[in-house]
Amino acid sequence: MNLSEHRYTLDLEWTGNRGDGTSSYRGYGRDHMIRAAGLPDLPGTADPTFHGDRDRWNPEQLLLAALAQCHMLSYLHVAVRNGIRVLAYTDAPEGTLRLNRDGSGEFTSVVLHPRVTIAGGGPKETDLATGPMHADAHRLCFIARSVNFPVDFRPETIAAARMQGEAPLPG
Repeated sequence: MNLSEHRYTLDLEWTGNRGDGTSSYRGYGRDHMIRAAGLPDLPGTADPTFHGDRDRWNPEQLLLAALAQCHMLSYLHVAVRNGIRVLAYTDAPEGTLRLNRDGSGEFTSVVLHPRVTIAGGGPKETDLATGPMHADAHRLCFIARSVNFPVDFRPETIAAARMQGEAPLPG
């Protein structure tokens, strides 16, 4: 197996200079643009708690998005390998950030809540899609393997045949 190295680049530009730079804590904007060749610009800022703009993405949201995207993409790969046909996939991840007295902070945990609809889906397929496949996806996810806090998942699997008014199968 070829374990080649991949490199990623982007450009980051702070756009929050209101004319006097960082002369005071409240005197500058947290706005910035994230750019990568061939992609739309991504407007960024700080969390609103730290004087950011509610209409822009903040780094904490982007970290959650990266973890959720990576798990989903890994899960879809695992589904193909296991012969499970995924028809729909959503997630509503939650992260906990702890602020420290010295002004630093760190994520202490993230919980993913993937909701997956699979075609057919007898008990054997549903059990596989709910448990082992998410565990495999978690093991394969580059981003989850790169962070220093726990990333948990609480999946829900729905068999397409059961979608007509029946309760979802537990995850």
